[in-house]
Amino acid sequence: MPTLDPASSSGLPLYKEVKRQIVQALSVGEWKPGDMIPSEKQLCARFGVSIGTLRKAIDELVSENILVRHQGRGTFVAVHNRGPRLFRFFNLIDSDGQRTYPQLEIVGFSKGRADRTVAAKLGIAVGTRTYRIATVRSIDGKPLLIEDITLSQALFPDLTAEKVHRRPSTLYNLYQVAYGINVVRIEEGVQACIAEGEHARRLGVEPGLPLLQVRRVAYSYNDQPVEYRVSHIDSRHHEYFRAVS
Repeated sequence: MPTLDPASSSGLPLYKEVKRQIVQALSVGEWKPGDMIPSEKQLCARFGVSIGTLRKAIDELVSENILVRHQGRGTFVAVHNRGPRLFRFFNLIDSDGQRTYPQLEIVGFSKGRADRTVAAKLGIAVGTRTYRIATVRSIDGKPLLIEDITLSQALFPDLTAEKVHRRPSTLYNLYQVAYGINVVRIEEGVQACIAEGEHARRLGVEPGLPLLQVRRVAYSYNDQPVEYRVSHIDSRHHEYFRAVS
């Protein structure tokens, strides 16, 4: 187990420093996805803090979906899967206000190099080697949105089209389980656009139809950008909805 800095060494409030050190332990893989973290007694001894201070730190990590409590069992590292957390980063609802997670089809996988936009979004140098993943998400067989996803090859070594196609769960689950990269938050920008060329074809709509474009950067621990995603959405029967707590 790595030795962490003494609590309060950063000048943060004590519980914030404990939180920072827990995140640091997660970022170096001390506790894996699905692992139960040590007991409150063990963590209090490790950080030299009271139970109240520790619980305040844990409470924030639970509220941020980095950790999850299971009544009577303990506190665990959250896992991206098809369970209750499935809709955490899916922000579309239908006309009845319901979320239905769409079927995902991988329609493209290629290697390339980061242009200026990608480099700025992912915090990498222009020309850095990247992967590009193209997807179509459909509900009841009708395309709802298409995505162009860019990843740095350095963060996802040996990623292949086969690994993406054969993933057992979501893409974020693949990042987490296969590469130890846990997406803990996203930033998104939304704007209107029109369907053109390949976008219109993949969505099965007429060119010129208004679409919703969502540009997302996904972050792991310590605000490390790990994914840049551009989505084009047929929003005639769905709307973008994101609750902010």
